[in-house]
Amino acid sequence: MAFLQVNVYSNVLQMEVAMNVILPQTTHKNIGTETVGVTEDVPVMYLLHGMGGNHSVWERRTSIERYVAEYQMAVIMPSTDLGFYTDTTYDMNYWTFVSEELPMIVHELFPQITNKREKTFAAGLSMGGYGALKLGLAKPEHFAAVASLSGAVVLADVKSLLLVRNEAYWQGVFGPLDHIQGSVNDPLRLLDELVASGQEAPRFFLACGTEDDLYPASQYMAHKLEQKNLVVTFEEGPGKHDWIFWDAWIQRVLAWFNEQ
Repeated sequence: MAFLQVNVYSNVLQMEVAMNVILPQTTHKNIGTETVGVTEDVPVMYLLHGMGGNHSVWERRTSIERYVAEYQMAVIMPSTDLGFYTDTTYDMNYWTFVSEELPMIVHELFPQITNKREKTFAAGLSMGGYGALKLGLAKPEHFAAVASLSGAVVLADVKSLLLVRNEAYWQGVFGPLDHIQGSVNDPLRLLDELVASGQEAPRFFLACGTEDDLYPASQYMAHKLEQKNLVVTFEEGPGKHDWIFWDAWIQRVLAWFNEQ
């Protein structure tokens, strides 16, 4: 596998943005793992970081490069700062960047990466779990499946939000806190809109550690997806909100993505 550190200019954000990219590469090694290259129609996973992370954190904290080798899959890991995968009130449109501009940049720079929905996936942890779920709900035409690990997928509980960051931060991202519920950033609204649209929905995977404070949120969101008769897998296991859990479960996500 090849690991690329990429800097691109985002016209949406009007700034330079960093992302790390993993691509299949043919390698013949005496020591280590041999890999097979793919030159066209490469499946791709957009892998999103959480709060406090950036484009480098998945590579640094897990063995993601080794895990994806057997699937001959490309991985796109962008940095989105603390924008919560949202078009913020302070005029930084991270949602538009991730959901619209980033795939265009990827396909311009890496034409071997697939354009096919059935080979395109998204996953993320915590804040990134919210982002991946949002991609699946709001852009179902682009993703075959999405996965949320320990996702911050329920935003209506304002008290819980304020335990993480102060009110000024959340207002900067979402606007008035009492307006989040039912807004374009509320996964429950996006779920209702997806079902009403009649579009084919992606498969959804949610997992969370049973000792994680966000466990009830993942459980609740999985239930809501099931109520709408969408294809959803909810799994749990021992674990906290940490990289021990995410390193183990991203391996399960990759296997699940490749299940028929």
